[in-house]
Amino acid sequence: MVNANYDVAIIGGGPAGSTVAALLLKYQPSLRVVILEREQFPRDHVGESQLPSISHILAEMGVWDKVEAAGFPIKIGATYRWGKTDDLWDFEFIADGVFHPVNRPSKFVGQRTQTAFQVDRAQYDKILLDHAAGLGCVVRESTAVRSIDRVGDRVTRLVLDDGSEIKAKYYVDASGHSGILRRAMGVEVDIPTSLQNVAVWDYWRNADWAVSIGVGGTRVQVLSLSYGWIWFIPLGPDRTSIGLIVPASYYKETGKRPEDLYLEALQTDPLVSKLIQNATRENNFHTTKDWSFIAQRLAGQNWFLAGESSGFADPILAAGMALSHAGARMVAYTILELERKELDPEWLRDHYCINHRAQIRQHVRFADFWYTANGVFSDLQDHAQVIAAEAGLSLTAADAWRWLGQGGFIEHTSGTNLGGCGLLVAKEIVGAFTGEAAPYVIVGKTHFRTDLEGAEKDWMAEMVRGRITRRRMYRRNGRVLPMVGLTAFLAQLMRTEKSYEELCELSIPDLSMNGEPVDPAKVQLEVLKTMEALVADGWVIARTQPGSVPFPAMNLDLSAVVHTNRDSVSRKHTNDD
Repeated sequence: MVNANYDVAIIGGGPAGSTVAALLLKYQPSLRVVILEREQFPRDHVGESQLPSISHILAEMGVWDKVEAAGFPIKIGATYRWGKTDDLWDFEFIADGVFHPVNRPSKFVGQRTQTAFQVDRAQYDKILLDHAAGLGCVVRESTAVRSIDRVGDRVTRLVLDDGSEIKAKYYVDASGHSGILRRAMGVEVDIPTSLQNVAVWDYWRNADWAVSIGVGGTRVQVLSLSYGWIWFIPLGPDRTSIGLIVPASYYKETGKRPEDLYLEALQTDPLVSKLIQNATRENNFHTTKDWSFIAQRLAGQNWFLAGESSGFADPILAAGMALSHAGARMVAYTILELERKELDPEWLRDHYCINHRAQIRQHVRFADFWYTANGVFSDLQDHAQVIAAEAGLSLTAADAWRWLGQGGFIEHTSGTNLGGCGLLVAKEIVGAFTGEAAPYVIVGKTHFRTDLEGAEKDWMAEMVRGRITRRRMYRRNGRVLPMVGLTAFLAQLMRTEKSYEELCELSIPDLSMNGEPVDPAKVQLEVLKTMEALVADGWVIARTQPGSVPFPAMNLDLSAVVHTNRDSVSRKHTNDD
């Protein structure tokens, strides 16, 4: 038994734990960091479908090339069968899904910065853990934490299964759903949704891909049923993850064994049954509760929650891994700044708690919206009313549906997208799934003025290259106005009322987002999106003055991002019967 002292002790060696360790050691190599992982890698884990935001974090960690070298399928989007019809819809990460063939392994440039991976977690998690070790992190596998000692809100030591102890300056809980440190510190969780689902899954060998694009490119398949939905995620040339999500109430009502329910769903679905007709199961069957939650606190005096210990969002939008990596990045940046002692420690901890909780909540809300659009789990308008109530609004069912369709499920936080989709795309999804035109609050308005009355000044964190810089922001009624980039430019400009005509004559300054310049061709769309968000969230008052030129109806061509499926293979597998 060896007792040891470290600067940072991380419980859990999954993606969240490895991300924290890698970023800490990239920007401050002198830190003493240890990861305590109870299992021996490699090991299987659910959560294989990623979003493009993860690729940028992997690049910052210095591990993207290693992940690319593993040859995982390149995710260029997703195909959904959802809503009121059996039509297939494609959601593209790359415009029009045009993925130009390149030899692999390739570099993190051009189109690859817009893509994601579909990963076999046994391989992926080990790549990340080994990378952290290569940067100088002490990695101890097959090492379980038996107990956590505390004094008030401060962790004093970890006691391991072998009786040895670990002491550190900071402690990070990246133990996933187990929430070892979260439970030890008595942190309660909120369940901001009425959806309670059960997930069951297995892995298949030699299943056909629904579509092959370029070299190694594909889309995941998300296919609604009358009682739930199926995921179909290729993890490599000959291995596919296939799962079924159903409401817990439905599972109980059927009285069927989970495995029987699973096989029946796959065999009766026209698309999946054809894709697996020549495939064999690994008989590596798993079940789990799939209930969204958010921890009430994500940080304490010397500890942090990262990854799924801090919260979990329904996997319908593949947000889980993106949230884990993003939250872990925030934890690493926070610890780095705490070590520098240049910013207020309480503000740093509060910023992480408030903002990451908001990120998790927005994905939970969007998942709720997605299920209402399916019209399977509950009546659309009634469920929209529940979501609105959870946001603190007392609305009729009809008004709640209108609020939902106008983007009410979105919390506009700087630098975040929703399920890989921005505000305008989300509105188009409303139209696609409901058969109704997406509403835009700025259409028909002629004059615009910034309204900060009753708002509280606050600071937001801009995280670039290992440093946190404070930027001004405003808060009001749970909404946030970040004074950075285009948002700040427009909000300042409209302190005095501007007409639509005046806005059309703007000379937009050079813009950057997360340190990267914005493509000039996309600036107009960014202006439109920002104006819509500012008005929808009440930061800008919009009015109509007779005789003035109004903001025109939206004639956006977002078909390059959201469109009916055009891949003959996918259509064939749906319509052959």
